[in-house]
Amino acid sequence: MQDDPIDHFVAHRRLLFGTAYQMLGTVTDAEDVLQDAWIKWHEVDRDTVTHPKAYLVRTVTNLALNRLTSARATRETYVGPWLPEPLLTTTDAAEETEMADTVSTAMLVVLETLGPVERAVFVLREVFGYSHAEIAGFLDRPEATIRQISHRARSHVHARRPRFDADPATRSEITEKFMAAAQGGDVNALMELLAPEVTLWNDGGGKITAARRPLSGPDHVARWLLGVMAKPISAGIYLESAYINGELGMLAKIGDFPVGAITYDIRDGHIENIRFQVNPDKMVGLQQQAAAGSAAESVAD
Repeated sequence: MQDDPIDHFVAHRRLLFGTAYQMLGTVTDAEDVLQDAWIKWHEVDRDTVTHPKAYLVRTVTNLALNRLTSARATRETYVGPWLPEPLLTTTDAAEETEMADTVSTAMLVVLETLGPVERAVFVLREVFGYSHAEIAGFLDRPEATIRQISHRARSHVHARRPRFDADPATRSEITEKFMAAAQGGDVNALMELLAPEVTLWNDGGGKITAARRPLSGPDHVARWLLGVMAKPISAGIYLESAYINGELGMLAKIGDFPVGAITYDIRDGHIENIRFQVNPDKMVGLQQQAAAGSAAESVAD
């Protein structure tokens, strides 16, 4: 193998990031895994690597597995609901083929219920299309074992996988109405957008004031949201639509600085689930993405 090892890493970076992010649910941890993988790739004897892509995927998968195994213990003592770290995406997530479908926040929440190895097998098989034999090689396990794990993980995910029916135009219309009602303090208009069984999860991670238990019901959820918007600490915050984890959602911003991310599911024209991320530790990656986007726009202007 005579090519520059860095070139192979750069060529497959999207795939490697997608693997790590979907296994870990956080942008920060995924980037840390990629940095560790880059070091290993940079130091490896290139003559021993026959298939660079497979080597890199295997390296990232095992690094992410190690990190996920230790993270699960930490998450057991997490303060309040745990939600994935938000990721800004393009307006057409289908174009991001290496992260299609399972990049949604709802799906990442489902993946969080899998064991570490189950999650790795599911992501590699169902998202990136690797064969059971290839995954067995990545994880150093018998192919028959990988098949069993894959079947179990797929059944688990499909039983819990969210099914929603909003087309892009409906989602855009509901998003605009939601932002108008929330920023205008119109509780009735907000309640009309919420499904009778609506639930809100709020992740503050113990770092910032947040609801430590899920909130249920249109009246409870609407009044809580408007109460948050009316607090002095929320002065200057406004809502802006953005594509988050492959779907249209909302950012809560002060100036150009995101301080919260809201994603939600829509069924029969109403919002059924709301996930409100405000943990400052989980906003760092999104803030960096937003800053990079603003800088690029400035250069373009």
